[in-house]
Order: sequence, then structure tokens, then C-alpha cells
Amino acid sequence: MIRACIFDLDGVVVNTARYHFLAWNRLAKELGFFFSETDNELLKGVSRMRSLDILLETGGLDLPVDQKEILAARKNEWYLEFIRKMSPDEILPGVTHFLELLRAEGIPAAMGTASKNAGLILKQIGMEHVFDCLIDGYQVTHAKPDPEVFLKAASSMGMAPEQCVVFEDALAGIEAAHRGGMKCIGVGDPGVLKTADKVIPGFIEINLNILLF
Repeated sequence: MIRACIFDLDGVVVNTARYHFLAWNRLAKELGFFFSETDNELLKGVSRMRSLDILLETGGLDLPVDQKEILAARKNEWYLEFIRKMSPDEILPGVTHFLELLRAEGIPAAMGTASKNAGLILKQIGMEHVFDCLIDGYQVTHAKPDPEVFLKAASSMGMAPEQCVVFEDALAGIEAAHRGGMKCIGVGDPGVLKTADKVIPGFIEINLNILLF
């Protein structure tokens, strides 16, 4: 029986993927190669440093660790410039209503994300007090598809993994949920997210029946 929900951030609650892409694309241009939106799909649900490695592999570059840390920090500053301008208007359609349904039924909701900017984003969109707990990139050492972030979120809510369902838009996140012993509802394209237990296009007109398995 599902008793708690865990939400990824990017692509589920808000769509900051375009901001990530703009920042990564700018970095790639500075390094002298092209980074496409298709390439950017490989970065979904992946930690910042692993994302940088993927980007550098795309450009055929192999750089020392100290230089990579400088590049990752530069990309993050560009990304922060975008998210500091975010507002509640950027919450994806239906999300607020679905969270209200959960709260009305006493079903706790956590956020589990690799992002280290989740706290800032939630503040910008007015949702800093909506989730019962936030597990982000500062609290985990293993990136998805490792289940650490979701297991910590479940533990913070006092729930066993099998009592939780994860809402994810990335294959790495779906794998992480399953490896953690949780159900997973994909948010997005069913053709891409076919490993999820269920797939929804978004939260418009979605009610709590979605939690029945």
C-alpha cells in the first residue's frame, strides 16, 4: 500500500532542464564544440560532475579534476542566474493541486533530487514549506541510478521503501526507485519512460487513484 510520495524536481515539479541546457551549451561553446538538446537528454537525473564528464566526452575532451571543478562551478553560476529569476508561474500544471490532494489525505510528500540548488528553486517558486522533507545533492554521495536519495527520503518520512512511490522524468531516476524497492510513476513520454510502473503526461486532472497499484 502506498503511504508516501517522493518527487524529483526538474521535469516533475518545475522544468529547469532548459536552464541547464543553456548553461551547458554555453560551456561547450567556450570549449570549442557543439552540445545539442539531444545530447542534453543524457544529463537528466545525473549529478553535476557526472553531467560535466558526459559533456566533455561529447567534445572528446579529457581534463584534470581541478579544471573540471572550475568548469562545473562556472556552469552552475550561469544556471543560478536563470533560477534566481524563477517565480511560482514556473510550477508545472497540476502539481500544486495534486500536492494539495495528498496533504488533505494526510499522505506525506518528500523531494528527492540530485540538484544542489533545490532549496533555492523551492524558495523562488514559493514551495519551500510544501514538502515534508528535502533530500538533495548536499545530502547524498551516490547519484542516481543509485537509490540513496530516495531511500533517505523514505527514511526521513518514517516510511519503508515499499510504502513509497517516486515520481520521475528520467530513466536513471526510475531505475533508482526500483533499485530502492519502490514503485515509480514516470512523468513524461511513455515511449521513453517505459520502465516505469505507470506513466502520466503531467499532473493535470490526476487524482489519488494514481497511487493504486
